[in-house]
Amino acid sequence: MKTKLITLITILSLTFSCKTYTIAVDSFRQQMTESRSEELRKVEINNSIPYGYQNIKYEANSIQSIMVVDKKGNEIALENSPRLEMRVTHKSGKKTILMFDTVIVENDTLKGARSRLIQSLRREIPLKDIEKIEIQDSGKGYKYQE
Repeated sequence: MKTKLITLITILSLTFSCKTYTIAVDSFRQQMTESRSEELRKVEINNSIPYGYQNIKYEANSIQSIMVVDKKGNEIALENSPRLEMRVTHKSGKKTILMFDTVIVENDTLKGARSRLIQSLRREIPLKDIEKIEIQDSGKGYKYQE
């Protein structure tokens, strides 16, 4: 019985686990600059809280997709979405999580929001201080409202 439960949990976690991709800092800088990601657009997404209040409105970057690398080393075009989260590892070892669609690059500095609900929770990180960038599809039920 215990073995079946462990097997079931393992299968479910593999099936529903979030996919994580990496991107080199230089590639990230180039793609964000070329796409003119700093040109923000007003967006509205569904509120994922059950019986939640109104939709969430905020400003998002204008990038359509970004080229990333999966765990097998394959390059993939990842479509921008409110489901994407970005984990930045600083050279000091500190990690910062940002909402990918709020991230822009301005004057060699990455700027982004840690929360959509509290837009004042923003971070600015000089690109020269970044060791690694990971982008993850969180699997959360956020969708842009047209």
